[in-house]
Amino acid sequence: MLDMSVTTPTASIIVPTFREAANLDTLIKRCFQATQSAAIEAELIIVDDDSNDGTEAVIEKIVESYPVKLVVRKSKRGLATAVLTGFRHAAGEKFVVLDADLQHPPEMIPALLQALDDNNCDFALGSRYAQGGGIEDSWPWYRRLTSRVATMLANPLAPLADPMSGFFAITRKIWEDAAHLNPLGYKIALELYVKGGCSKPVEIPIRFATRRAGRSKLTFS
Repeated sequence: MLDMSVTTPTASIIVPTFREAANLDTLIKRCFQATQSAAIEAELIIVDDDSNDGTEAVIEKIVESYPVKLVVRKSKRGLATAVLTGFRHAAGEKFVVLDADLQHPPEMIPALLQALDDNNCDFALGSRYAQGGGIEDSWPWYRRLTSRVATMLANPLAPLADPMSGFFAITRKIWEDAAHLNPLGYKIALELYVKGGCSKPVEIPIRFATRRAGRSKLTFS
């Protein structure tokens, strides 16, 4: 595990990866530009599913400048379990999860963390479908359809505009209170919301971008 830790991070940013080396330098720099501008002490944890694509070389270089940990999993695969692995390695009391493909705007990390400081919020979600949010026009129609169907299926469990978003923030306590997690596929935010007993969500509108490098792992199935 590659590790350049900050002494007492208040927030841990968790990024699950699989063959995302081409995006990592830009992603990490944008994450820390956002947190440093907001005076947030943060660490970033990359949980990689043994990509063998140069991820380790990218992190080896960037840990000279930023507090980044790299956890490489040799025997497991999957976004949801990678997120939970990141939680177990986190030192902060607040967790932010986002994808590595730059579709989630790292500049919105401070807004998600700030929402958790409000006593009326126990789950902060970066939402494409909340008022003020949106998706880049170049996003393919079949991805839009997949997203809308998944949202429709999830709505009975979580009354959120974008319950399947992969960009969210929670406290350590919510994770610890979420008993019997069954992390499969891409539903980890929804499962944490339901099993963590969240009742005071806040949706922060985001502009969902188009992937810049690499290939999506999401299928309609």
